[in-house]
Amino acid sequence: MPLPTKIVVIGAGSASFGENTLSAILRSKKLRGSSLALVDRNAQSLDIVHRLANRLNAEWEAGFHVSAHTHHKEALEGAQFVVSSIEVGAREGLWRKDFEIPIKYGVRQPYAENGGPGGFAHAARNIGPVMEIAHDMEEICPDAWFVNFTNPMIRICDAVNRHSKIKAVGLCHQIFIGYTMVGVALAKEYGIQVPPELTGMHAAVDQAAAQEQIKKQAVPLFDIRAAGLNHFSWILSIRDRKTGDDLYPLLRQRFLELDPKFEPLTRDIFSAFGLFPVPGDTHLCEYLPWVSDPQTRPWEKYDIKLYDWDLFAAVREFELDRLNEMANGNMVIESLLDTDSEGALEMIENIAAAGIHYHLAANLPNEGQISNLPLGATVETPIMVDGAGVHPVHVGALPDPIAELCRREITVAQLCVDAAVEGNREKALQCLLLDPVITDIDAARKILDDYLISYKEYLPQFWK
Repeated sequence: MPLPTKIVVIGAGSASFGENTLSAILRSKKLRGSSLALVDRNAQSLDIVHRLANRLNAEWEAGFHVSAHTHHKEALEGAQFVVSSIEVGAREGLWRKDFEIPIKYGVRQPYAENGGPGGFAHAARNIGPVMEIAHDMEEICPDAWFVNFTNPMIRICDAVNRHSKIKAVGLCHQIFIGYTMVGVALAKEYGIQVPPELTGMHAAVDQAAAQEQIKKQAVPLFDIRAAGLNHFSWILSIRDRKTGDDLYPLLRQRFLELDPKFEPLTRDIFSAFGLFPVPGDTHLCEYLPWVSDPQTRPWEKYDIKLYDWDLFAAVREFELDRLNEMANGNMVIESLLDTDSEGALEMIENIAAAGIHYHLAANLPNEGQISNLPLGATVETPIMVDGAGVHPVHVGALPDPIAELCRREITVAQLCVDAAVEGNREKALQCLLLDPVITDIDAARKILDDYLISYKEYLPQFWK
């Protein structure tokens, strides 16, 4: 028997998130007859996704009650799960600005999304709206699970975990970049087909299909256990799923035999620290002190590719237009039969229907699952999900040098969170001064002042 459940999806108007999460939920046989409340401040994109959800609901005979809301508070009554993918502002334009502002003061970030000064600005903008949702959940649906997809993942989850009473889990698919790189390294031994167009793990329109092709071949072959922080986790063990053989020695040999131009930062960090970093160069670079020097320009040596803001903004519009055509009945919906909710469906189904599910990576407060990282910090490990909730898998200690890198990022993240929650400029400056990208106090002050002035409409707490 299906178990009727109320699911609220905030940020539902996002093209990729709306398509993947909604179609996965509406396909679920375990959730048939449930309620799905779609929330987005953008009424136009919300309308598109609402009409598409109604079409899927009817054609798949899912039996859901679907509603649409422009404010989350209208949707929270009776919610058991609140899935959030909110993003403040026009994402690509603000990201570009996050990158360009520090350049005026001599600081060239390698990526500027989740770490560095850009990570501060990005998190500070999103923390206010996220905390509004969390505090409204405390009043309206205090027992609901908050399932977060918003970046920077460490900082958003830390804000909810330390500054609200809501149960939260953060989900990210980056673990599969680790699987993809392992697939490339062990391709000959395991007969994995590597598309010739693959050049790396960076986010690019011409790379996504090739990365996905390798991932689908690798996941059934290997069992990877990884832990650390989101976008900064490390492979602790890798085994053959059929034989149980330890594949770490072979991975060390084969990865270092690859073309040195393939994920060269990952290669150097693996060689220097002895564990394989999961996220790929473009995320890994954000948390390291060796990728930002203006004299040596290491981003050139490592060929760190910036996000193509203009292209991805155009892709976002294209995808929303495609969803609109589906919603209008002008396009078939068969492609939505094979989408992936990136873990949201697994959380909802197995908690609501008391299943048992092992999930490769999720973000929870540290209660000892990584024994040498601070208690209460948001960490990423495998988890078990069942009717009683989400339970971290304990993985022991990270090697001390890697743990130290993670501890620094945890401190930076928590200072960022406290600064954004309190509107505290002193903590904001300390956050920047402890960040590995920053090497000059005066530059940090100037960057902070510029961010707070440029983003005054998004950061009113700093101007009270």
